[in-house]
Amino acid sequence: MLKKLQFAGLGLLLPFLLASPVKAETVVEKVARTGFLTVGTRFDLIPYAYVNDKGELVGYSIDVLERIRARLQKVLGRPVTLQMVEANDPGQKINLLRGGEIDIACDTAFTWERARVVDFSTSYSLSGVRLLAKKGANLSTPESLVGKRIAVLRNSTAGDVLKLVQPKVTITSDFATVEEAIAALKTGKIDALAGDSVILAGTILRDNPTAFEIVPEEPYARFGFGCMVPENNSTFLDEVNYSIVGMMQDYVTGDVATVEKIDRWFGPSGLVPLPAELIKGFFAFTIIDHAQIPPENNK
Repeated sequence: MLKKLQFAGLGLLLPFLLASPVKAETVVEKVARTGFLTVGTRFDLIPYAYVNDKGELVGYSIDVLERIRARLQKVLGRPVTLQMVEANDPGQKINLLRGGEIDIACDTAFTWERARVVDFSTSYSLSGVRLLAKKGANLSTPESLVGKRIAVLRNSTAGDVLKLVQPKVTITSDFATVEEAIAALKTGKIDALAGDSVILAGTILRDNPTAFEIVPEEPYARFGFGCMVPENNSTFLDEVNYSIVGMMQDYVTGDVATVEKIDRWFGPSGLVPLPAELIKGFFAFTIIDHAQIPPENNK
């Protein structure tokens, strides 16, 4: 009798065990339905994403997101609008992505730990870990870091890099923003701030650039900046990568509008000047790593 009851109970459960799980809405499906692509971003990250003197959110990452928006609009055949949500560190961005509150978050360094829970686009920017210090601080060698108090931002990988470079350095992660750390640097609470050299160079533009230096000349570690998207969104990730590679291809082939946009941030007169050969080389390598886009499709 007991066996019969057990089998009867199993019979009641079978429809639920065999039923297909409810399929979550993909990012592309959501954008097609609503017309909004929701972005998690900082609002103070020069030159990637920051509010300018006119109150506009601008930056290199915003230009990349605009390419992605335009691509989705073309593919879906409907207007698409970027919807911005403030997210100030990688951990917060990842939580928002996994919770379905945002669809994409850019200006984030790839790490294998992060890639376990979100998917990354191809890198659209190349940077490295360097130190922001007061002018003349003489912190350009690993030996000079012994006993020094170096700040890194919360959830930053820069601290791990510095510990490999100089195990006797003191790392503090008490600061949430670059601005907070620079304030501590000015008052002598820390000896330097370690982080992304492009962001460090961009941030001090709002302060007194001549009072600081970024060292050493060669970064302690190099990394790429990309966009994070929710896992299991391969169609969306393909369109993101298509947009990024298309932008790079336009720059390499001399498309005037694209060159002007990128030069605004990294050109000879840009906010953070970088050698054009460095940009072209990085872009060309990324294009080869994927595939060239036929010119007629890259519009």
